[in-house]
Amino acid sequence: MPDPRPDPTSTSAPAGSLAERFGALRHLPALARLVYAASPRLLPVSFGLRLARASLPVLMLYVAKLILDAVVAEHGRPHGAGLGLDAWLTDPALRHLAGLVLLEFALAVLADLLGRASNLVDGLVADRYANAASLRLMRHAASLDLAQFEDAAGQDRLERARRQVTGRSNLLFQLFGQGQDLVTLVAFAIGLAAYAPWLILLVALALVPAFLNESYFNRQGYRLAWRRTPERRQIDYLRGLGAGVESAKEVKLFGLEDYIAGRYAVLGEKLIADNRDLALRRAAWGGGFAALGSLAYYVAYATLVWRTAAGQFSIGDLAFLAGSFQRLRGLIEGLLQGLSQIASGAQYLDDLFAFFALVPTIRSSPNPVPFPSPMAHGIVFEDVGFRYPGTDIWAVRGLSFHLRAGEVLALVGENGAGKTTLVKLLTRLYDPTEGRVLLDGRPLGDYDLDALRARIGVIFQDFVRFNLTAGQNVAVGRIGAAEDADRIVRSAERGLADAVIARLPLAYDQPLGKLFAEGVDLSGGQWQKIALSRAYMREAEILVLDEPTAALDARAEFEVFRRFRDLGRGRTALLISHRFSTVRMADRILVLEGGRVLESGTHAELQAAGGRYAELFELQAAGYR
Repeated sequence: MPDPRPDPTSTSAPAGSLAERFGALRHLPALARLVYAASPRLLPVSFGLRLARASLPVLMLYVAKLILDAVVAEHGRPHGAGLGLDAWLTDPALRHLAGLVLLEFALAVLADLLGRASNLVDGLVADRYANAASLRLMRHAASLDLAQFEDAAGQDRLERARRQVTGRSNLLFQLFGQGQDLVTLVAFAIGLAAYAPWLILLVALALVPAFLNESYFNRQGYRLAWRRTPERRQIDYLRGLGAGVESAKEVKLFGLEDYIAGRYAVLGEKLIADNRDLALRRAAWGGGFAALGSLAYYVAYATLVWRTAAGQFSIGDLAFLAGSFQRLRGLIEGLLQGLSQIASGAQYLDDLFAFFALVPTIRSSPNPVPFPSPMAHGIVFEDVGFRYPGTDIWAVRGLSFHLRAGEVLALVGENGAGKTTLVKLLTRLYDPTEGRVLLDGRPLGDYDLDALRARIGVIFQDFVRFNLTAGQNVAVGRIGAAEDADRIVRSAERGLADAVIARLPLAYDQPLGKLFAEGVDLSGGQWQKIALSRAYMREAEILVLDEPTAALDARAEFEVFRRFRDLGRGRTALLISHRFSTVRMADRILVLEGGRVLESGTHAELQAAGGRYAELFELQAAGYR
């Protein structure tokens, strides 16, 4: 039997069979466990409140029947002195009637209080679940491979999971509501069974087509939402592009307002048209089936009126039975539609739990070897080849070199030579397609993944500009030491960010970026100094700087690398840069071309060889003459 769950890696819309519409209900126990783990005390309270509310509608309707019969009886009794306060206090029948009214009032107040308490508890549980589910989503996303995010299909999976992580606790409360309504329905059915059980069956059967219709269109709505995930992501992107702080300058200067708005309008109209067509078809079919349910109810109602007129029921009986049938019809219809809605909502849980089912391929060894401290031999790339997922093009192939312990090694090469890919392989963001990367003679996979990355300090050229305080922006290099103010200050001094931070109004407590109130934005070079400080904050055995000074002027760049050489003595470092004035300070230089090592040596040796390095150096030097 085929697995009805959608493939987490699939890009085609899920099928819409009846079994699949309700097969997603298998996720409800897992959802219940998530909600219970988030709020183990309140969830049972929510269930208990709903159970307490379940019998109140029947009791209130039955009390109303007794009141009506009592009123009819009193209407036939003579009251010569009128119905004054004395009569209500002394007449047993009137006291009984007054007691019934007070009882109905008490039941109404109790129902209102229980309803408010239930809504309050449900809201608290939903908030706790939303926080817990969001935390699980973030932690699971952090455990996955980089390759599971770096393509459009991966982004679609993440977007669908992110949209479902909050609000789906309502499914559990819907299920509780279904249980509450089922208890109420059984109570009404027991009361009606003695009078006309066949009418109950008539009403139930008449509502089945409406249930199937609702189930069908719920599934169609899910399929439409699934297929339109890429368009929704594009709309979100265009909305941010057209009304975002980071893109505002280019949008204004290039006059992109109309272009972005036009693309947004086209995509928006497409989604609106799809939703409109589905809504029209749903309304048309739903109206027809609703009319069928109404016809069945009025057949039952007419039967009750006829039997009351024939003297078989009292006026109170008619009111109770008519009200019971009306509520019964609503309950059956609500249960069937609710089941369809729960099944539909559970389909969306496929998106969440399919994401949770993703398993990273890059993991720690079950029995990791201790990380050497300090390294004795260094890092060796042995005939390494790598292709990014979904492509046949080799980013690197046959790559072999040795980064010795304590050595500063520079990588140069034109764009696309494989420099950044090499860094990703060193940090195990990816594993090689072929060949090995060794650290002190052991494959990187033999070490604990967290321990490996904790000992490598990396600053990428596309580093993140966190909308946090200046101190926190430095501290993210070693977030476990975020409370160590002295270490943060020392790191900022080493990265030349101390002068930048000193000019900020709140110094290290100054929020950076324009996303939040009081935030101050920095220039590209200032941000780069903040990012460099993170590398020093990490105090790692291995430092990797990928184009770390691209936004700095020549004087600042020289000072950065002078400090880097002085402060990083004894550490192993890998430096990637296009500026030859920088790389000449390295102990050794590798020239990459086409994913392979083309040349290796010191600056003087490579200049003397007159090869590719010397050619590139002369081309760059010519620009300064």
